[in-house]
Amino acid sequence: MSAILNSYLERLDKKLHEKNKINEYFEKAEKALGVRRVYLAVGILALWALYMILGRGAELICNLIGFGYPAYVSLIALETSSKDDDTKWLTYWVTFACFSLVEFFSDFIVSFVPFYWLAKCLFLIWCFAPIENNGSRFLYGRVIRPIFLKNRKNIDDVLSKAASSATGLAKEAAAKVITGKTE
Repeated sequence: MSAILNSYLERLDKKLHEKNKINEYFEKAEKALGVRRVYLAVGILALWALYMILGRGAELICNLIGFGYPAYVSLIALETSSKDDDTKWLTYWVTFACFSLVEFFSDFIVSFVPFYWLAKCLFLIWCFAPIENNGSRFLYGRVIRPIFLKNRKNIDDVLSKAASSATGLAKEAAAKVITGKTE
């Protein structure tokens, strides 16, 4: 177990030494406090996890992480000419929507699971993580896509009928407004 933990700590330490703005702050904190940046990062993550379990506003933080960052990078992806980043973020949003739909019908779980917001947040981070087989790619490829392909014709039929019904209702309502006849 300690070999696995050390492996993760080494990978995190390597990431924390890459050149970027966040790591500049870790470098400054490391020099000021005399504590290795890997331990600072682990401490921050532990405090965040504890807050997500016990703190007020955990739902808001979870939703900001699961929606805010992906929305921002989706906008950036729309402004590039590459199709790959568009596909990546469309896959995330399809997964996010499916999860939100399932979550709506199992909302009672939130009151029974004390670490629900932490688990949800970690799940959403896994879904948009910049790794080859992140959560959204995994779930889309193994769960969502097969169900969609199997049921596509039925879904299209239901949507077509719903669109026809809505069009009919809209025409009826417009005719009543134009003629001034209401029941």
